[in-house]
This record gives sequence, structure tokens and C-alpha cells, in this order.
Amino acid sequence: MKKIFYSIAGAFLLGFASCDSLDLAPEDYAAAGSFWQNEAQVSTFMNGLHTQLRSDYEYTFNLGELRGGTMLNGTSTIGTSLTNSSVIRNDIRTNNTFSDWCGYYAKILQVNHFIDEVENACTFLTASQRGAYLGKAYGIRAYYYFRLYQTYGGVPLEKDLKVMGGSIDLEALYMERSSAEEVLASIKADIEASEQAFAAGGDSFDKYYWSKYATLFLKAQVYLWSAKVSTNDYKAAHAATGEADLKIAESALNSIISSNQFALLDDYANVFEYSKKAQNKEAIMALYFDRTEATHWGANFVYTPSLIVGSYYDKNGEVFTDVLSLGTAGIVRYEWKESFVKSFDEADSRRAATFLEYYQDATLTKFGSSMVKLQGHLADGNRYFDNDIMLMRYADVLLMMAEVQNGLGKDCAGYINEVRKRAYGDNWSDAYKYVDNGDYAANELAILKERDKEFVCEGKRWFDVIRMHDANKKPLVFSTAAAYPDAMGDEALPILKEATEQHKLLWSVNIGVLNGDPKLTQTWGYNEAEGIN
Repeated sequence: MKKIFYSIAGAFLLGFASCDSLDLAPEDYAAAGSFWQNEAQVSTFMNGLHTQLRSDYEYTFNLGELRGGTMLNGTSTIGTSLTNSSVIRNDIRTNNTFSDWCGYYAKILQVNHFIDEVENACTFLTASQRGAYLGKAYGIRAYYYFRLYQTYGGVPLEKDLKVMGGSIDLEALYMERSSAEEVLASIKADIEASEQAFAAGGDSFDKYYWSKYATLFLKAQVYLWSAKVSTNDYKAAHAATGEADLKIAESALNSIISSNQFALLDDYANVFEYSKKAQNKEAIMALYFDRTEATHWGANFVYTPSLIVGSYYDKNGEVFTDVLSLGTAGIVRYEWKESFVKSFDEADSRRAATFLEYYQDATLTKFGSSMVKLQGHLADGNRYFDNDIMLMRYADVLLMMAEVQNGLGKDCAGYINEVRKRAYGDNWSDAYKYVDNGDYAANELAILKERDKEFVCEGKRWFDVIRMHDANKKPLVFSTAAAYPDAMGDEALPILKEATEQHKLLWSVNIGVLNGDPKLTQTWGYNEAEGIN
């Protein structure tokens, strides 16, 4: 299998040093006369952009998973301190939020630089090469801005370099927030630019690089969000568009399905299996990891052997052993609720492929689990956390299509059952089939529950409960039907309170960023909720 060699390109991007609240750079080292002289250098810079994209995996999880209502906070079952507990509790305030726009503007600046050079210079590129590079770049920029939009709503739109000759005008870097409507329109424009560029640049596909299929996947996400999610804003709020954008999402998904480029793997566990990377037909966009280049944070999700081996019990009542051969690796920094883990049927293969379950005593009364989708592989007696992280995969195409069909008043059951059949494998029977009864809210909830089981730790759940609806077309983040109780037997409570926490559908901007830019304002609703003038 071909390696990416992402890391060799990163040095060219490190020449940009942070200088202000948008994390823009004062000096463009990579624009020196020795660079941008041939296609190999353009390729190297594009590899660097993918290095940055790979580095986003933690924020994909932090922004898309933590607040979704499926995770424990405080202390894990084995006594370790859980990370980001206040975020998991949705204790989001003006003085309690992630900082510096989660680093996205530093990444966007690099993409802006690339687009500027490739569009306006680099005359040595053929039309096909230029199209392929710009298709990737516009797609990646749309991805970053969509993540910002989902998180903050209206954000500053920066598509220029604002860096000249090693000097900088600080006032020129101050940026006010664009409206939600403007940001969404800009994202859609970048998606269109990406599609047009790919049309001129050929159809090559590599799951470790942005491709036209990644752009189509993102297009479906963006238009599905645009169709269903209204975003509050002081300037120009976005009102959910409904059918028109649902049909655009449907077309994008159909293009992926009809390409015959992708398919569900027969075994769910193999989607995340290190040894099956080359055979993973499900991956539309994967983040490449290997112990020889880079590993990821999978150790944060698995048990600490010294705290559990020999003193806890497996689900069969047997003394727990180091079944993952962790040795000294592993510490539970994130754990999912027992009520969520046990919402999976025992016959559903996703349960065992996602969670390793254990108990504190032989009577099986105190439950705990480790999330094992990021366990990497064993080599030379050591565990390396280096399996690929899935950013976009075919199962999501099918479940997004189910959601689109439900929104258009069409039967969605076939798409749900295609995913569900893979999950149950040899256990599959008519008893597990979902039958679309024509009830929009029931279908919506069924799709959500299927997504819950399919995409654990893939950064989906928080965005799902904002986008998906109850019978009154209100977000399921306010619904008890979509909630999991904190403890078995407890009452399930909505993730957010509809009457008082509407503003928490978006995240606040941290005080340091606001103080660094006099043109910036706080996210909609936070000052009012906290009584700040």
C-alpha cells in the first residue's frame, strides 16, 4: 500500500506563525523565490494540507461527539479522571469553551495561500493538474468552514492572504463575523468550485486524499444541514430551506452510490482493522496512521491494565485479563454510558466491535467499558494506536440517504436495513428489519438510533441531534426520546432544555479571542443568557 508521507510536507506550512485571534500569519516563508517553481513543490504543499487535515481528528471528536449525550463525565468506572467533562455536561459559557476557533483559521490560511498560488501563478501546471489540485483545496476549505458554521454559526469569512512581504497591518486582520446566511452561501460556493475543478482534473481516487467523492459527501452534509437546521444570528439568520436543498443532497448521495466505487464491508469490525486498510472499500475519506509515521490517541479510550487486570471481571463473570495486550499503555479518558452501550442488541456485531465490557465485581453489578475502535495493532509485543480514522464512509451515505428520503416523504427503510443487515450478520432475520410506517418522527428517531450505533467515536452524534427532528420539526437535542439516562434505571432527560438553552445549539467564542479583536462579537444568545451587556 502506498504511503502518504504527509509529514515530509509539514515543514513548509510551519513557516506560518500565529499572531492574532484568527491565528493568521505575519510571514509567508513558503512563498520565497525557491518555492512554487514546479509541480513537485505544489504536490508537497498539498501533502502538507492533508497533514493539517489529519491533525483535525481530535476536534472532529470534540465538536461532534462530546456534547451528544452518550458519554460519562467526571470519573470513569475504573477511577480515572475523564477529560472535557464540563463540555460533556454541556456547561458551555462565555468563559468555558474551546479556544481560538479550534485552530481552523490557521488551516484556512494555508488553503487560501495554496488556492492563490495555483490559480494565479504556477503556470507550469497542466489544466488537468490545476483542476485536481484546486478541487482538493476548495473542498478542504469548504470542510473547515462547514465545521466552523456547525459550531459557531456566523463566523469571520477569510479568503484572502492579508500577508505581504513579511510585514503585517494588524488592523487589516481584524474581522467581524459574517452572517450565518453569508457563511453558508460561501461554503456552497466553495463546494461548487471544487466540483467544477474536479470536472477539469480527472477522476483519480485515493481514500487518503480529498477527492471528488469527498466533495460530494460534504455537499450532501451541507445541503442536508441547510435543509433542516435553522441557525440563529444577529445579522441574517439561516432559515431551514426544506425540500429544495434535500433534493440537492439526494443528488450528491446518488452520485456516490451510482459510482460503484464504495460498498459496505461484510464485517463491521474490519472497517477499523489495521490489517484491512487496503481492502477498505467503505472509506471515502480516511485519515492515515501508521507507527512508522504517526499514531493517534486511541490509548485514551482503553483500560489501564494496572487498574483492572486481575481485579475486574468480564461479562461472563471471569477474572479480567489483558485481552488487548496493552502492557503499560492505556488510560480511560473517555467512557460511554452503560445505558448507551446496552442499547445495542447482543446480536448486533457493532456492540462487541465497539465496546469491551467489564464489571467491578463477579456479580456483574458495576458496569464499565472501553471503546476499542481505535485499538490499532500489535507488533513486536507492543500495541501501536495506528489504525486509520474514518472521516467519511459509505455507511454514512446510506443513512444520510435514509434521512433525505424521510424528509421528502419517501420510504427510507431500505437504506436503514442495508446498514442494519451488515451489523447483525449471521444473526439477521426479519425480526430486525425496520419497516417505514410513514411516520416522519418515528423514522427520524430510527435513523438517529442506527447512526448512534454505527458511528460511535466518529464525531457525528452532537450534529445529528441538532439536525434531526421530532414530530414538530424541532431538534432532537431537546427530546427525551433521543436521550440516554446517566445511569441505568434513571429517567432520560433532554440533552438541552428548550426553554433556556437555545443559545447552546452553537458554541460561545472564548474571551481571549474576543479581547484580541475589537470587531468580533459573541455568539448569538450568550450575552443575553448570562446577563452580559
